[in-house]
Amino acid sequence: MTVLPDDGLSLAAEFPDATHEQWQRLVEGVLRKSGKEVSGAAAEDALSTTLEDGLRARPLYTADDSAPDPGLPGFAPFVRGGRPEGNTLGGWDVRQQHTAADGAAVLGDLENGVTSLWLVAGADGIPVSSLDRVLDGVYLDLAPVVLDAGRDVEPAARELLRLYQERGVAKEAARGNLGGDPLGHEARTGDGGFDFAPVAALAGLCAEEYPGLRALTVDALPYHEAGGSAAQELGSSLATGVAYLRELTEAGLSVQQAVAQLEFRYSATADQFLTIAKLRAARRLWARVTEVCGAPGGQVQHAVTSPVMMSRRDPWVNMLRTTVATLAAGVGGADAVTVLPFDHALGLPDAFARRIARNTSTILVEESHLSRVIDPAGGSWYVERLTDELAHAGWEFFQWIEREGGQAAALRSGRLGQDLARTWEARSAKLAERREPVTGVSEFPNLAERLVERAPAPVPPSGGLPRVRRDEAFEVLRARSDAHLAATGSRPRIFLAALGPAAAHTARLTFASNLFQAGGIEPVTEGAFEDSGATEVCLCSSDTLYEERAAEVAGELKATGAGHVFLAGRPGQYPDVNAYVFAGCDAVAVLSATLDRMGVS
Repeated sequence: MTVLPDDGLSLAAEFPDATHEQWQRLVEGVLRKSGKEVSGAAAEDALSTTLEDGLRARPLYTADDSAPDPGLPGFAPFVRGGRPEGNTLGGWDVRQQHTAADGAAVLGDLENGVTSLWLVAGADGIPVSSLDRVLDGVYLDLAPVVLDAGRDVEPAARELLRLYQERGVAKEAARGNLGGDPLGHEARTGDGGFDFAPVAALAGLCAEEYPGLRALTVDALPYHEAGGSAAQELGSSLATGVAYLRELTEAGLSVQQAVAQLEFRYSATADQFLTIAKLRAARRLWARVTEVCGAPGGQVQHAVTSPVMMSRRDPWVNMLRTTVATLAAGVGGADAVTVLPFDHALGLPDAFARRIARNTSTILVEESHLSRVIDPAGGSWYVERLTDELAHAGWEFFQWIEREGGQAAALRSGRLGQDLARTWEARSAKLAERREPVTGVSEFPNLAERLVERAPAPVPPSGGLPRVRRDEAFEVLRARSDAHLAATGSRPRIFLAALGPAAAHTARLTFASNLFQAGGIEPVTEGAFEDSGATEVCLCSSDTLYEERAAEVAGELKATGAGHVFLAGRPGQYPDVNAYVFAGCDAVAVLSATLDRMGVS
């Protein structure tokens, strides 16, 4: 970084200093034009965005928005990174997931930029007996292997250790994680009978003989995939990590050895600032835990692009989502990043999807040079404040779990699942009202798209916490439309009646077209209603023209056979108008009821 000499000259010397109060007055003026009479702090609040966990993103942050000193990279509280050098030496570890016994795909990834493997093994993925074949040709002293085997963790780990020995890999050269995660498995399956003793034995073996191997993963994805917020994900990971420290120390490991056996897995979403803050807050919180335990240390982080945000319709948009999420994971300081292929929600990814996934990290590291700067978001007043607020929210949730008796007790009592469900219910309302839009699904859907088909992937474990997706409510509606198309040869239709000139109706016509297509309902805008093949209609125009013509036109449409008349705009008093659609209405409820009336099952 080039440091300019302090020559006493300011680049803004000719401009008067601007104050926070002046900015607020400008905001007040803008809000006044929109009909909102607010002043001072209330004006600023009007432009704030409400986040989950009781957090708010304000429109302006200044040096007065204080946050605790984040320290230096590689030093407690590790907010700025777990290592002094960050990822500057070679970028983050590009870790790709494999769920099928496809050795060619594994080698293809390693030959083209992937630096470690995440193998889902056991009953829910690659058979343990196939690990030898899947890893055939892999240099195990160069490519770290991370296992994810659920209840089959012990046989899978023993098989991997056997392969190390058989292929002459020195114990100090073995790298990766054996993937023991009893509480993560219980969260996924509801199976609480997981004996921790074999996992503790593996941890002891790694601590004594394999310095580059860890035995346990603290996987926070089950809580994220159940609809949990960032703070709930953080709190659950802390509670799980503390539970494992207790088990390992009771099994005879020192606290320092136990801490060194854990790796944490978090989701990375397209909300880039929240992801950055979450990873930074996670390191700070875990540093506090280890400090209290008497073995201060950093947190090894594996970030995975969120399965919740992946859509099945218009899946190509997932490439954009995962790019933003990967950028956030890298900026947040993750040690390893897994980019899920864009077709992850549809089945086994093909070669093209795997290539795009691994190249996402390659472009950000090699071409965008993202890893050359340690903690590039550090010093941002917004990021530092959000990190602090999220750390407090995560710690509060962690304390709640501990008061419930710990992670296992919170899972088994159902209280944790209920808390996650309430969070998802609130978020589902935002999705239904399209206040959280999903491009290609709830916004700008393409009814003419051909569905991408993939070979089925192994069925993931179930029986515990649910797995949710942002697109699920709209996916149900689109599936109903697809079934109707297959049965009748056409999609359900709605006629959009545009009143007046284009300048008056274009905005609401576009809005209504997008809305109804999100439910798989084809909008018809040409010709007359009688020739459209539709039974329902939506009026689209300006408020002025509605006052002049809406009542008359709605009556005429009812007389010509319209069974249901919508009006695109805020609710009013128009005879023969049955319902109103507008920004912020419950789109899922409107579309579901419309399909019901159309007889689309």
